[in-house]
Amino acid sequence: MEQQEVKDKLKTGELKRKPHTVSRSCTLGMPCAPDLDDSMCGKAAKVASVRVQLEMHSLWEQFDQLGTEMIVTKAGRRMFPTFQVHISGMDPDSEYVLLLDFIPVDDKRYRYAFHSSSWLVAGRGDASPPGRVHFHPDSPARGCQWMKQTVSFDRLKLTNNLLDDNGHIILNSMHCYQPRLHVVLVDPRRDSHVYAQRNFCTFTFPETRFIAVTAYQNHRITQLKIASNPFAKGFRTTNADDW
Repeated sequence: MEQQEVKDKLKTGELKRKPHTVSRSCTLGMPCAPDLDDSMCGKAAKVASVRVQLEMHSLWEQFDQLGTEMIVTKAGRRMFPTFQVHISGMDPDSEYVLLLDFIPVDDKRYRYAFHSSSWLVAGRGDASPPGRVHFHPDSPARGCQWMKQTVSFDRLKLTNNLLDDNGHIILNSMHCYQPRLHVVLVDPRRDSHVYAQRNFCTFTFPETRFIAVTAYQNHRITQLKIASNPFAKGFRTTNADDW
């Protein structure tokens, strides 16, 4: 799909007309430990009922079909598409914390083969950088607040700087990652730590996985990002041969 074709389809809405949406419900809890009562296993009702729908799903699918790439820089770079969700099923009066983390899909390092326009395994992956999570800045907030509008993680930045002190998510370039959304119920009980496993749910959307890069490898990814990112307007008049 060339740049003009991508532009035309976005302009006509062809890339956004897919009615199919993806919604995830809370996953089951871990098996009960021998020293725990059955009532402490599984998920608390106020998180078990939560459902999360990925926004811009059709756009994520377009990128996923090409092999999504996300830029990482020393200073940190925002994601596009932005990770955005719509949440339902929360208890309106209870408070929740939302956070996002990124886990390696596997233990491999990749390289892009230009002759075949595909990603190939280049060897064993590098040691994982320090694990970090990104707390949504509105956390904690009541369920009614989370559910009334789209929740966007637009302030999150990705970096390859192992010494980063800005709280950005640290990733290894040329490695594949899966974002995970965690919904955590704020439990007011004094012994809330006892119920920690019950008070959160994790949601993943396979179509949001990506390979971290310091420069885009697939020119079709570059074209789609320029065509669909409103902040890339200045690049749309650039000759594709100059990229």
